[in-house]
Order: sequence, then C-alpha cells, then structure tokens
Amino acid sequence: MPFDEAGKGGGGRPTPRNVLGGPLLTCSMAPVTGFFRNGCCDTAPEDVGSHTVCVILTAEFLAFSRSRGNDLSTPIPQYGFPGLGAGDRWCLCAPRWQEAFEAGHAPGVILEGTHQGALRYCALDDLKAHSYRSE
Repeated sequence: MPFDEAGKGGGGRPTPRNVLGGPLLTCSMAPVTGFFRNGCCDTAPEDVGSHTVCVILTAEFLAFSRSRGNDLSTPIPQYGFPGLGAGDRWCLCAPRWQEAFEAGHAPGVILEGTHQGALRYCALDDLKAHSYRSE
C-alpha cells in the first residue's frame, strides 16, 4: 500500500510503528494473530485489550494466563481458534504482559513486532529486558 507524506496508508490510518520506532513487523501468520487477524500486533481505538505485544509463548506463561481466567491453550473451533502452545508467536494484550511481568512469568518479546501502543502499559526497558533472542 502506498504511503502519503504524512505517513498514512490509503485508509488514512497512521503507519503502524513498533516500540523501537521502526515499521511494525508481522508477528505470526501461523497461527494468525492480532486484533485485526492480519498477523500484526496493530491496534485501534476499538481494541480495548491493546493486543500490541508480540510474544513467544512459554508453557509457564500459558499456565499463568489460564490461572488468571484466560485459557489460550484450549482450541475453540467455532471461533477458528486453534489453541496455542509454547513456542507460538502471539499478539498479547499489553496489560496482561505487564501483569505477567510483575508476577515473574512474562514471555519473550519480539520488539520489532510489538506496537508502540504497548508503551501505554509497559516500560520499554522491561520489554527490552525480555527481548527474545534465538540462540
């Protein structure tokens, strides 16, 4: 999609930026993630959960999330939700990531895929400290 001088795409929305200031990269297409189910952790005012943090899920985080009432592991076929496992990438709600961080269960973060909107809930230094690095 071409961009105009104001950095807006054809729909008039600002070009999504990541927490490092660069273009927002795709988080995951398998499973497909994001508030818009386009693979990106983009957001909009109607995204009240702020699905903006691109993470690599861990078994520890999935158990933590389940204990908080959000079971991400169990498939829900009627909604096309496959259920998630350790190693999957997912656009996580920024407040949930912050809660997990404070409890010592935060999953790794893909900074280039994390929308700058996450910074309303999470400190950049904390996200950087949990930056996923493949060994």
